Amino acid sequence: MQAQSKAPSTLLVVLAFATVYIVWGSTYFFIQRALEGFPPFFLGAFRFITAGLIMLIWSLLQGEDVFSAKAIKPAIITGLLLLFIGNGIVIWVEQFLPSAMVAIMISSSPLWFILLDKPKWSENLSNKSTIVGLLIGFAGVVLLFSEKIMVSMSSLNSSRDLFAMALVVFGSMAWAGGSLYSKYKSGTNSATVSSTWQMLAAGIAFLPGSFISGEFTNLDLAAIPMDAWLATTYLIIFGSIAGFSAYVWLLKVQPATKVSTYAYVNPVVAVLLGIFFANESISVLQIAGLVIILGSVLLINLHKYRKPKEAVSAY
Repeated sequence: MQAQSKAPSTLLVVLAFATVYIVWGSTYFFIQRALEGFPPFFLGAFRFITAGLIMLIWSLLQGEDVFSAKAIKPAIITGLLLLFIGNGIVIWVEQFLPSAMVAIMISSSPLWFILLDKPKWSENLSNKSTIVGLLIGFAGVVLLFSEKIMVSMSSLNSSRDLFAMALVVFGSMAWAGGSLYSKYKSGTNSATVSSTWQMLAAGIAFLPGSFISGEFTNLDLAAIPMDAWLATTYLIIFGSIAGFSAYVWLLKVQPATKVSTYAYVNPVVAVLLGIFFANESISVLQIAGLVIILGSVLLINLHKYRKPKEAVSAY
């Protein structure tokens, strides 16, 4: 695999992280809004097929080598793991699990990144700041939602809810595995082409579930409220095209453990959006959780910023 001719622009890296951190932090809210009008499998199919087609047109206009078999095969595998299994599970369980509970379990994904990233075991498992940072970050997310968790736990009595929680953990593992597969097995250097086929593969994979569950039979597009349409449009443009493309690109140019910190920052953004736009209150425990999470991300990133300086002298 050829090395990249030059390091990515610091500004681009910062913008990509900001997009993944902020935009994805808002998608929990917009998924729930979209589910008020769209059935889950149809929502996944409509969102990702629409975003994939827009990306396909953009890639063709840019003169990208879109129809390369070398690029399509790994992108399909990645898309199924990330978007169909990982994101699809989130869409399905948010019909009945509290979003706070989902956010907690999704935030375990940075730990799966460490455990599944075999080529980086010697580096990650031997680095205390990375391990401590990840553990502290997860503890911060738990603290952030501790009050909501206590309320939610009292309502989680059915076997369906327990099954849904197990699914979310599996989805988190699939997301980490798919992300690492994309990082090491991508058949193209173009994040745009990779994102295109990943979204199209996932969108098509949602269709059988939509037909089997009878969603198409009962679907009345005219009856879907405008809020659901607007939320879905936001998910397509910002959550998929902007956010997911930024994520795929970051996986190519940054360490996976560093990119995975989005799972800690997203709940912080979700809470802050609730405070500023939904008139929600914030407690002392939540403030402590916010501070701990941001501190953990700083701890993880400090090590990664030092590492390139040592590596440069080796060349």
